[in-house]
Amino acid sequence: MKVLVTGSHGLIASALIPRLERDGHVVTRLVRQAPRTGELQWDPDAGTIDAAGIEGHDAVVHLAGVGIGEHRWTAEHKRAVLDSRVKGTRLLSETIAGLDRKPVLVSGSAVGYYGNRGDEQLTETSAPGDDFLAEICTQWEAATAAAEAAGVRVVHLRTGIVLAKGGGAIKQMLTPFKLGIGGKIGSGRQWFSWIHIDDEVGAILHALTHDDVRGALNAVGPNPATNAEFTKALGRALHRPTVVPVPSFGLRLLFGREMADTMLLSGQRVLPTVLQQTGYAFAHPDLDGALASVV
Repeated sequence: MKVLVTGSHGLIASALIPRLERDGHVVTRLVRQAPRTGELQWDPDAGTIDAAGIEGHDAVVHLAGVGIGEHRWTAEHKRAVLDSRVKGTRLLSETIAGLDRKPVLVSGSAVGYYGNRGDEQLTETSAPGDDFLAEICTQWEAATAAAEAAGVRVVHLRTGIVLAKGGGAIKQMLTPFKLGIGGKIGSGRQWFSWIHIDDEVGAILHALTHDDVRGALNAVGPNPATNAEFTKALGRALHRPTVVPVPSFGLRLLFGREMADTMLLSGQRVLPTVLQQTGYAFAHPDLDGALASVV
């Protein structure tokens, strides 16, 4: 296949692109700066894209967007997060819809789509939540409407917490846990729907190559864990105690109430129903094994 990838320097794409190339696929990166060999240029803010260059690709994997948790949730940052997803996805979708040869589109989303749902088990057919993350994901997914209307097979990749060596959530957690001062966050009862980076890449490849996969796809492992369970498992992987809890009030002071309550003190118990029903075999189904492989 000839595959176009956005967000090529991000955590997921940095693992996906080498895997695609090892498997013999040709990868083109869609970038904002002046393109080099193997790259095409776009500017979602200006609404410009190299449509002619995209013609002839078999698939597009769209992973670009401003990081949600990189700053406090000021009104400005929230707008940047939303615009970076909606504008880019809409431009890409409308461009694909106008191509003579229309590629499959695997477009990023997140389990934040479901909002804070307590212990409810969530599948791809579950309704969206009503907080800021759910709003982002709902608009993000809706931005593919032009491609879907043109008959493109579109997959919305609702990704959970990605476990990867040297990056993502694990990178942020390692220092306090290695020092023996890691612990559960708040009550510890909130659910962490996690996925190993190998299975995140595997889920994307599965979506690209299985014509029966379309619409929402939960990119999560089959065994979600509560924050307390995740904390204990990370402690076991590092051979460190996990007895220092992180109080809710401290997180709210540090990050602001909305960000703390939405991203850290709540969660989703999400199941990979479509992946399992369409025959995907997880490389890292269990949390202990997944954490051991990345720390």
